Amino acid sequence: MARTANEYAVHILFEGGLKEEIRFLSIKDFQKWYQEKFMPKIDSNAMMTIPTQGTEGEYLLARPAKIMAMRVEPIFSSSVERFY
Repeated sequence: MARTANEYAVHILFEGGLKEEIRFLSIKDFQKWYQEKFMPKIDSNAMMTIPTQGTEGEYLLARPAKIMAMRVEPIFSSSVERFY
């Protein structure tokens, strides 16, 4: 039986080496944001908001054209907390 992740950490690598982590409650939430908000603006240098899983109403502002890579990592409640 396959386990279901409790949330998904999305690691974003920006041009210049800056790394940020954002979290989504489900893979569907990430896919919806990626397809509806990110992809239409992928070549844009205008700022866009990226939701975070921190404080209510907290957002990360970024230029989509400066994002070099994203890695999606499932987080399970039984996962060991890792600090980078």
